Amino acid sequence: MTTPDSRPTSGAGVDATASAPAPAGVTEVLDVDEFGGRVERTELPGGLRVLTETMPGVLSATLGIWVGVGSRDESPHLAGSSHFLEHLLFKGTRSRTALEIATAMDAVGGEMNAFTAKEHTCYYANVLASDLPLAVTLLGDLVTDALNTAPDLESERTVVLEEIAMRDDEPGDAVHDLHAETLFGDTPLGRSVLGTVDSIESLSRDDVDGWYRQRYAAPSIVVAAAGRVDHQQVLDLVTLAFGDRLAGPARPNPLRRGEEVVLTAPARPTGLIHRKTEQTHLLLGSIGMGRLDDRRYAAAVLDAAVGGGMSSRLFQEVREKRGLVYSVGSALTHYAGTGSFSVYAGCSPKRVPEVLRLVRAELAAVAEAGLTAEEVARGRGQLKGGMVLGLEDTGSRMSRLGKSELSYGEYLPVREVLDRLDAVDTEQVRTVAADLLTRETCLAVVGPYRDRDLDRLTA
Repeated sequence: MTTPDSRPTSGAGVDATASAPAPAGVTEVLDVDEFGGRVERTELPGGLRVLTETMPGVLSATLGIWVGVGSRDESPHLAGSSHFLEHLLFKGTRSRTALEIATAMDAVGGEMNAFTAKEHTCYYANVLASDLPLAVTLLGDLVTDALNTAPDLESERTVVLEEIAMRDDEPGDAVHDLHAETLFGDTPLGRSVLGTVDSIESLSRDDVDGWYRQRYAAPSIVVAAAGRVDHQQVLDLVTLAFGDRLAGPARPNPLRRGEEVVLTAPARPTGLIHRKTEQTHLLLGSIGMGRLDDRRYAAAVLDAAVGGGMSSRLFQEVREKRGLVYSVGSALTHYAGTGSFSVYAGCSPKRVPEVLRLVRAELAAVAEAGLTAEEVARGRGQLKGGMVLGLEDTGSRMSRLGKSELSYGEYLPVREVLDRLDAVDTEQVRTVAADLLTRETCLAVVGPYRDRDLDRLTA
């Protein structure tokens, strides 16, 4: 690992070919398309996985280092640790200060950031292809050699508490965390990724650093890169960045399947945050399906047609015909072993009962009769077009690689996913709707309501 004095300010000064070759690993070619794109995967000693997608015609590259740990893995005492750690890693390593990390990336016009989710954490950088070595060096340093000092933890604790306050000040954000809590209860999936004020204030340096040293191990890590990249070059760069972690007989962590999850109904019927807002924010939802469920493609088509766009049933009935809301739509969320289906709406407090009545009526109608062939075709087209258009940049391609490996344990070529969507028919959608849309629901509300009002809204 280079020192601050000898580190180049751009990737041009890093010669991966001059280093030792990558340790022996098993490399697979997962896909080759008609435009010359190529997806490859290598499992290195120690259990670390590297996936790349070559995209001819672009001049940039996006690198992501994915760690298979998120808020779902935390105990109540450690709630928010994964997100806290995501912040803390940017504060410096044994080789670089926080300013040096930021300066090195700014000097090449790159972007570096991170995010934490329920089941994984990702550190990523978007750079010119010639600066990919710098991106691997910097992100690899963060993930493998962070200091996590007590002073840095205290300064970042304030930042995280401010982020929680910012979430609380945005009713549209707060209602989503409230819905998860209402649906999943006091379980890891029901807790916010951010943690709570109490849990963040109580976390010690040993808590967070211990989480880092326990969870950021090679078997839980996936390195994904997309753009003007060469698989062998990425392997060589990763070898330099991860060093002696790439040794031993360890294999990648097994795919998270959520077999411990047994959720059949919402934890409670309602959740309320009383706020004197001009608009009430609503989320009506139910337990959904896990991401490995074979019916997920039919469910996605159902979701698109019911609440996924301007032509959807909910948008047409609630907004276009009656003008009751500005925003209304549905969403499917998948986790390992479970998930959720929900409908969001924001409207004037006096219109809440009518909006809920219309939403429930539309869901009941679809549950009973399914969708028309035209709606199913439109839903398929919306998903296919959105997917392909969403994969036009290197960042989305990199994300697809990382999520495929960590969440699904396999890479499906785009054309195969499109074929699976094309295979969805009206009967499959009707069957899924009859199940998904008849499940017991819960309601999360942020707005000027009191507990005594909820019975009326859920009637």
